Amino acid sequence: MKRNGIYFKWGLTAFCTVCAILLVYDTFFAAGASFAGRLMVILAPVLYGAFIAYLLAPVVDFFERTLLEPITQRIPFKGRGRGLLCRTVSLILTFLVVFILFYVLLSILLPELYKSVVQLVNNAESYYNTIYHWINDLLEKNPDVEAWVTAQLDTSYQNLLSWLSSKVVPQVQTLLSAAAGGVMEVLNFLKDMVVGLIVSVYLLATKERCAASCRRLLYSLMVEDRARWTLRGIAKIDSIFSGFVRGKLLDSLIIGILCFVCSSLLRFPYTPLVSVVVGVTNIIPFFGPFLGAIPSAFLILLVSPKQCLIFIVFVLILQQLDGNVIGPKILGGSTGISSFWVIVAILVGGGLFGLPGMFFGVPCFACCYTAVNYFAERRLRSRGMPTDMAAYSGSEVRRGPGSEQTGPPQEKK
Repeated sequence: MKRNGIYFKWGLTAFCTVCAILLVYDTFFAAGASFAGRLMVILAPVLYGAFIAYLLAPVVDFFERTLLEPITQRIPFKGRGRGLLCRTVSLILTFLVVFILFYVLLSILLPELYKSVVQLVNNAESYYNTIYHWINDLLEKNPDVEAWVTAQLDTSYQNLLSWLSSKVVPQVQTLLSAAAGGVMEVLNFLKDMVVGLIVSVYLLATKERCAASCRRLLYSLMVEDRARWTLRGIAKIDSIFSGFVRGKLLDSLIIGILCFVCSSLLRFPYTPLVSVVVGVTNIIPFFGPFLGAIPSAFLILLVSPKQCLIFIVFVLILQQLDGNVIGPKILGGSTGISSFWVIVAILVGGGLFGLPGMFFGVPCFACCYTAVNYFAERRLRSRGMPTDMAAYSGSEVRRGPGSEQTGPPQEKK
């Protein structure tokens, strides 16, 4: 009987392995990842809802544990009545605060942003003339530069014509069809967001039960020690992602509001548009401030060079405030990696996945860095080596007091 159980276990394992291999092959090779794309489109509302619930979970916990539980302690309840009431009221308060915040921001920002865009479009011709006169004056005062530019234009003219005829013209029809379908894409996105909000309410209402179900499934699939180790790893990943993602979004929101208020006081042109650009690009670590400040400064330069200089000084002060005061207070040491590895993570993530990769590349790299560091320390302890980084700063390993050897432990004869 025991042997039959072993055979059944091995047969089930082989069947699941073959099914997994076939699924991976069909997903990434046979169908050209079309199955994965369709699956992502179908699960988009669930993913949106999970992300919204992940962002709002600390707010729900704050209302429930800090405000509502102390108040309801004096009221007698039967069974799970107190917990159900606290969770329901906390969900209502959380989404009420989020909707009020969005309404205030959009009611203030959207009209001004629309005015800025309309003003920019109306002044486009005058800005073109300004840039044209700048370039014309530069070429007239520098004959060598004018000759070089003329030579470059002559050599690039035929290449430009061939590029237009071979690349641009065949894609005009594709672009027009894509633009025609843009309205449907917006409507589908709004539909997915509405369904995602409903999913997020369900996930937030049952987040403890969902977590318990995942732990139960994990313990059923793994040995107890490995399951505990996996849960510790998941908790560490959650602390890195939650600290970085939530903190960076809050930090960018604060920077955008500060930029809007200060730019309004300094009377910069296109204040709403500049504030949105600075706040949104600030989400990207390290390179974000420069990506937002350069086009904003050029836009202000077209109106007033003096205000452009003031804006550059203001952005430098704002970024110093963010990097030394606001950012450390909100983010703290959530990633635990140095500035060099932050740059590497941004470059690799941006090169592979674009702007989302530049944002999520830092926490993903921090998780990999933490895992590698953990396994390295564990390996060093098993070999009797020191784990402190300072012990490896010289040509030989510096051990603590009581150590007799400077290399790996000798094998016993």
